Amino acid sequence: MQSRARRIRGSILSVIVGIAVVGSTLVAAPAAASDAPPFIPWPSLLPSFTTGYQPSSANDCTSGQVQCVDAVIDEMARRVQPLDDACDHNVLFGLMYLRTTEQYRVSATQPGFFSDPAFINHQDAVFARYYFEAWDAYRAGDMAATPRAWQIAFSAADNRRVSGLGNMLLGMSAHVNRDLPMVLAEIGLVKPDGTSRKPDHDKVNEFLNLVIEPLMAEAGARFDPSIDDLAFDGTHLDEVAVMQLLMLWREQAWRNAEAIVNAPTPEARAAVLAGIERLAAIEANLIVAATSYSPLNLQGALSQLGALLADPVRVLQAQLDRTINVLSGALGTLFTSGATIRDRYCAAHG
Repeated sequence: MQSRARRIRGSILSVIVGIAVVGSTLVAAPAAASDAPPFIPWPSLLPSFTTGYQPSSANDCTSGQVQCVDAVIDEMARRVQPLDDACDHNVLFGLMYLRTTEQYRVSATQPGFFSDPAFINHQDAVFARYYFEAWDAYRAGDMAATPRAWQIAFSAADNRRVSGLGNMLLGMSAHVNRDLPMVLAEIGLVKPDGTSRKPDHDKVNEFLNLVIEPLMAEAGARFDPSIDDLAFDGTHLDEVAVMQLLMLWREQAWRNAEAIVNAPTPEARAAVLAGIERLAAIEANLIVAATSYSPLNLQGALSQLGALLADPVRVLQAQLDRTINVLSGALGTLFTSGATIRDRYCAAHG
């Protein structure tokens, strides 16, 4: 499955290069009245290999009414508030998910934005359920019911191990790399008429592009001013780079959902699911390695990556990223840990 991920990354890079050569006006055109970051819809240029119809078997908001989205937002806000009050490091992904869902509601109620908004409302509820269940299981001490990628994310926040951007990336990765393909396979990749739901999947990237910049600005102003000062996966993660990373993960999630649906036997399906869990755990440990405050936490992540047989090139890149982040001061100073600096900042600004 690692080779599959590399092929997806290669396809994405090819599409981006093609856009730059053939359609440079996409990135060079003067800014419109909106100050939204530049948006390159490369996933929509990739083919869909969906076959067959998979009806939904989930029972969350089956009618797909917008009131369902409102209920999800209310539940997210209820969970985020105590984290916000306590400057808990888990607040950053919680806030990210809340703001994203609020923007989703705006887009979902725009006529014509989605071809099947009721179905996407249903998906929104099922997707949120995966996060809520992982959080509740972890808080109850039920590690068997908590996916490994989420264990890493929640533990890193509870123990103040990684930067604010690290917390955001860990939540994003667990939810997109691990949960999303399972959600998509559960609710179905095709409409009743047999056409693919991928165009609506790709439309999600458009509203995500609108929320990333104000979200990172809010997170930096209230919780961690180093939010946009870190390197990961060989690049400086500003708003545009975070968006491209998220789009890559979402594209890979669709492909992995196809692999789940198209698995010919229960054994093959189990192997696909195990591969998804493994790759999500690898991505989580790479994030910890790149954004950890302490060398001890770095060593723990490297040990896990070795056990997971992670790509040595990406492991080395994560170590280089952390070196850059340390030298830039984004992970603290010689005398004060980044976690302490961040907590003091949040107490004064949160």
